[in-house]
Amino acid sequence: MGLLYEMLGSTKTGDSKSTWKVLIMDKVTVKVMSHSCKMADITDQGVSLVEDLFRRRQPLPSMDAIYFVQPSKENVIMFLSDMSGREPLYKKAFVFFSSPVPKEFINHIKSDTSVLPRIGALREMNLEYFPIDNQAFITDHERALEELFGDVENPRKFDACLNMMATRIATVFASLKELPCVRYRAAKALDESTAATSWDLVPTKLAAAVWNCISKYKSTIPNFPQTETCELLILSRSVDQIAPVIHEWTYDAMCHDLLDMDGNKYVHEVPSKTGDQIERKEVLLEDHDLIWLELRHAHIADASERLHEKMANFVSKNKAAQIQQSGRDGSELSTRDLQKMVQALPQYTEQVDKISLHVEIAGKLNRIIREMGLRELGQLEQDLVFGDAGAKDVINFLRTKQDASPENKLRLMIIYASVYPEKFEGDKASKLMQLAKLSHEDMKVVYNMQLLAGSSDNKKTTGSFSLKFNAQKTKQAARKDRTGEEETWQLSRFYPMIEELIENLSKGELTKNEYSCMNEPSPTVQGGSLRGTQSASMHPSQISAPHSMRSKRTANWARAHHSDDGYSSDSSVRLASTDFKKMGQRIFVFIIGGATRSELRVCHKLTTKLRREVILGSATIDDPPQYITKLKLLPDRDLSLDGLRI
Repeated sequence: MGLLYEMLGSTKTGDSKSTWKVLIMDKVTVKVMSHSCKMADITDQGVSLVEDLFRRRQPLPSMDAIYFVQPSKENVIMFLSDMSGREPLYKKAFVFFSSPVPKEFINHIKSDTSVLPRIGALREMNLEYFPIDNQAFITDHERALEELFGDVENPRKFDACLNMMATRIATVFASLKELPCVRYRAAKALDESTAATSWDLVPTKLAAAVWNCISKYKSTIPNFPQTETCELLILSRSVDQIAPVIHEWTYDAMCHDLLDMDGNKYVHEVPSKTGDQIERKEVLLEDHDLIWLELRHAHIADASERLHEKMANFVSKNKAAQIQQSGRDGSELSTRDLQKMVQALPQYTEQVDKISLHVEIAGKLNRIIREMGLRELGQLEQDLVFGDAGAKDVINFLRTKQDASPENKLRLMIIYASVYPEKFEGDKASKLMQLAKLSHEDMKVVYNMQLLAGSSDNKKTTGSFSLKFNAQKTKQAARKDRTGEEETWQLSRFYPMIEELIENLSKGELTKNEYSCMNEPSPTVQGGSLRGTQSASMHPSQISAPHSMRSKRTANWARAHHSDDGYSSDSSVRLASTDFKKMGQRIFVFIIGGATRSELRVCHKLTTKLRREVILGSATIDDPPQYITKLKLLPDRDLSLDGLRI
């Protein structure tokens, strides 16, 4: 945000005294801007008009223009045609490029003598990523899975996607002036099929491309650090195939999984002002909504409980509300009742609307959970992951729950195949497919998931040998229960693999052969532990030892001091106001094939626990239906069921 304000305020310097100016952007930079700030923020900075670079624009020769564009040939040509000749479109141009500009483009601009005196600024802004919240960003590559892991025969697409992703990741570090130690999941020994091997190399290739971009910043960006100031870990989706499909039970994950949301937009129906009609209203579930901030990482049962408390407190504290309530039996207020109360409480409209909105959403989620029988399915999913269920339980579920939706059965199959790959060998897969009534198209998703996962050590060790002698008792587990975890709510056992990885990275316990480093860090940051992570300007006493402010798996961690009226005084995001400089070094984790809501939650949770800001990056943030569609889109490979190497 600071960089954007700096850019928008740039016309105030120098001889240019115009108050209002025009902001011109292209498709990508419009998206960067819309992810980063609201229209009101832009107009506050004196922008009276926002224009598309490629639309026909009216000349405004008395106004200054700010160009925030990608450094492409087309954009440079368009800019020059705007500002050259006798009658330029604008008085002065302040040009900011979203990523590093090739030298030939700069020379091309400088060679146009009519344009040169009209340029107020020509700078690399290095801002080509899309913030999701204050601890997450995406590079906006919807087809990354397909282009990087799909068609290995098309190197042109692969290179274009990889290089753009690397450039955008690098601009994160340029804008924050951070020099990362770039670590990546190293490719395994070349004893697997060629396809798996080439997929395995993607993190290595991306790490090299990112480091290539970042190392140039050391000499091109003023005051850019020359020694490592943070850590970046690059992973592919194969690090955890269960997180994208398992049912997550937090409010945020449930909203995105079960409701028909468009990004953060939720559309709900409210009575119109006259009360006789229903209006469709669009709301954004994001950082500006304090109730959302407080509840988003809470278990759905906890969120529902807290909303009930908020309503009860609100009603008991407001006389007008009590009058409305009189004559009732004191039972829980419905959303409709709350809407009626709004007229009686004009001064509380905003608060009532907010609580009312979340009561409606939570009510809808709880209805869907009941109707779809998700509790039982969720229990089976988690039991499989933790080794408390096996083939018998899955077969029993498929036989007795024939009305379960195909998508839910497919998600169960993916989890089952992740934990028990041997159950999908030979003709076993087609038998399971018939039992689950899934199509070949659906089963292709399971195979693609297995291909993406490659072969991992735990799958090699648990083979048919152990099963032969102990078929009934042997249950494999995809992960272990965390020690010392407090379970407040049922179905909150599951945690994404990156939780362990980030904790190990913070302790300096990631093995070098599995997680290699592109640029060996200077001795001051060796191992990445807090002991060695102070920057030169920081005094050791400023860094508190890592300690947990929340228990690891309890769903109650955001409960501290939230106020009754829904305006939390200590939500998880209060950390945003903390001076992160007093904490240990930042940890960035980038997941190549799309990240999940649960992984985003982990980054917020570990920031508090480790006293180090953890930032998640990815091509996209995917909800389970989107991820499954992406697996379907991976190109077919000539695989017979027997020939599938696990």
